[in-house]
Amino acid sequence: MPNPTAAMLVIGDEILSGRTRDANMYHLANQLTERGIDLKEVRVVSDDAPAIVAAVKALSAGFDHVFTSGGIGPTHDDITADCIAEAFDTPISIRDDARALLAAHYERTGRELNAARLRMARIPDGAALIENPVSVAPGFTIGNVHVMAGVPSVFEAMVASVLPGLTGGAPLISESLRVEKGEGDIAETLTSISTTYHDLSIGCYPFQENGRYGANVVLRGSDAARVSAARTALVRALEALA
Repeated sequence: MPNPTAAMLVIGDEILSGRTRDANMYHLANQLTERGIDLKEVRVVSDDAPAIVAAVKALSAGFDHVFTSGGIGPTHDDITADCIAEAFDTPISIRDDARALLAAHYERTGRELNAARLRMARIPDGAALIENPVSVAPGFTIGNVHVMAGVPSVFEAMVASVLPGLTGGAPLISESLRVEKGEGDIAETLTSISTTYHDLSIGCYPFQENGRYGANVVLRGSDAARVSAARTALVRALEALA
């Protein structure tokens, strides 16, 4: 049985402008790989409501899980929650359990739970809250979409809250091989190996060091013995080229 599939939607003008470098995709990809959930697509969209709604609808229909990051804070440009509600055609309002979490947090810290901060308690109807042990303001899950903050420490904590409740498949195993030959020299060999081991993913990533060309070949699959056999076959085939 194939592994469950996932997509990620990164939301925010700051990512597309280059002001902020996204670290969340890297973290999520690693966590999903360990869980046996295959990350198949990542999209980045601006703080534009129609674009967010369209992306959520498309990804939700195409994958088993969708993870979003960004746009659920207290400011005017944090529009993700409203867009998710629109995508699922459901009302959104301040929810009592989310308000209680925020009220307790701000009381402990001696700060006011003002109107801006209350925006973070607006949750689409029918959604389940995602725990946020870092800054309390919750994310939420509705349908197959998991909506999380963009701040890396908070995003990582929310991922840790969500993943235990998801059914995964076989974790992806990977092995790599450094080859001191250019891609053009090993292309036919890689084609032959990939044909024989068609059930594996075999990637070739070139590099140049000190004027010499080489490539790192990465073999990935859910069957460790199969991955190991493919690496052994590749080594032997490359030795025959020498």
